[in-house]
Amino acid sequence: MDDLLTSGQMRNVERAAIESGATTGLDLMERAGTACVDAILAHWPDLAEGSPRATVLCGPGNNGGDGYVIARLLARKGWRVSVFCLGDPQKLPLDAQANYQRWREMGETEPLDAALDADPGALLVDALFGTGLTRPLEGLLRDLTAKPAPREVAVDIPSGLCADSGRVLGAAMRADLTVTFHAPKPGHYLADGPAQCGDLVTGDIGLSHQVGDDVLRLCPALNPVGLRKSAGGHKYSHGHALVLTGAAGRTGAARLAARAALRIGAGLVTLGVPGAAQFEVASSITALMMARVDDADALTDMLADPRLTALCFGPGMGTKRAQALVPVALRAWHAPGIVLDADALTAYQDEPAALFDQLHAGCVLTPHLGEFARLFPDIADRLRATPTKGPAYSKLDATREAAARAGCVVLFKGPDTVIADPDGHCSLCAAAYGRAAPQLATAGSGDVLAGFITGLLARGFAPMAAAEVAAQMHVDCALSFGPGLIAEDLPEEVPTVMRRA
Repeated sequence: MDDLLTSGQMRNVERAAIESGATTGLDLMERAGTACVDAILAHWPDLAEGSPRATVLCGPGNNGGDGYVIARLLARKGWRVSVFCLGDPQKLPLDAQANYQRWREMGETEPLDAALDADPGALLVDALFGTGLTRPLEGLLRDLTAKPAPREVAVDIPSGLCADSGRVLGAAMRADLTVTFHAPKPGHYLADGPAQCGDLVTGDIGLSHQVGDDVLRLCPALNPVGLRKSAGGHKYSHGHALVLTGAAGRTGAARLAARAALRIGAGLVTLGVPGAAQFEVASSITALMMARVDDADALTDMLADPRLTALCFGPGMGTKRAQALVPVALRAWHAPGIVLDADALTAYQDEPAALFDQLHAGCVLTPHLGEFARLFPDIADRLRATPTKGPAYSKLDATREAAARAGCVVLFKGPDTVIADPDGHCSLCAAAYGRAAPQLATAGSGDVLAGFITGLLARGFAPMAAAEVAAQMHVDCALSFGPGLIAEDLPEEVPTVMRRA
């Protein structure tokens, strides 16, 4: 399942299932506990041998109820189980209280503070707080997050981690394995989520939901077949992209972007080069074309070519050149297909509104965190502020707000790349868990991403789709190449990725 459900959406799904009579809260809790135990034994099969010892930390809500189920199921399998509870178990919600009583028929519970001095055994089960946490962890709970355990599993989400934002509320448990239910939550993938969750498993607890416009999607799995060129076309039928370079000595970033645009399928890619950099560029390209673009008049002439279908401004361009040429393009060329990256964004750091006033729905902005903060300083401040309650302000919130302000698609880069359009549609391309790609932290990889988007726009992809597919291809190419990656390798990996279908 590619859907990510917020904590509120997940509660609604559970409530709808219970109210319809399709299931009961007790059934859901039993299935959740069973999914956790199954995941534990699949993840650590050596724990099935002998009679290992487990410590289960149970909170004051339904997450704690899941913990009592897990304790009971482990004990039935011969585990020696110690259970520590937060608060008065008699005040648990009814379903959680029923499972507490079932556990009490098998074993004892101790107050949570006793867990600080207890040996956790082979496994620590964190069932303190789930997706509904709204307050930062403090005091005893903060102390527990610093207590090491040989292996730790989190029930639904590590306690202290905001399920909607992936941000730590005060302090958070750090799991080796997290078992969530029905669908992952945004916080599993955003911000601190992957580092706190360890490995992530989604357990089926027999629920279903209707996909609505407000459901966040992981970028859909890349379909290389849809990226292949159709038969019977020619180079211009697959689009013509223009990528502007900077001055002599600063053309490398634009050449990376142009190569990426060509590799992902644009039929023709031209580098717009100032006169002083012509020899440098001409000596380093083959399949790429080159045209002299010194000033606004030369760019205006280029934009008059009706075969031009996408533009890329920013990589290595220089802020002065961007200030001179970006407005020309935004005034003269309103076709879908303008990517603004790097220097094209930084050029407007002193007056972001001047950029936003010129943008249109065919534009795609691709900022990293620093560039995002220059264009949207108030939004970035909210994102960087220490959260004092949950749900915390998230990168999803920030990107949606930025796209609405800019009036175009915004791709906010990072391991948790978020893409949003002005209407609030949003998707997440996460390089996490089995798709973690730390090798993308290399100079020039962002220029290649801008080029991928440009090439797809040139081919006729809508701005949102172009950004989503490009972000997926970016990660797929990095994973395909593996360790030792440098930015030049990314475009050359495209054919390998495309051949896999």
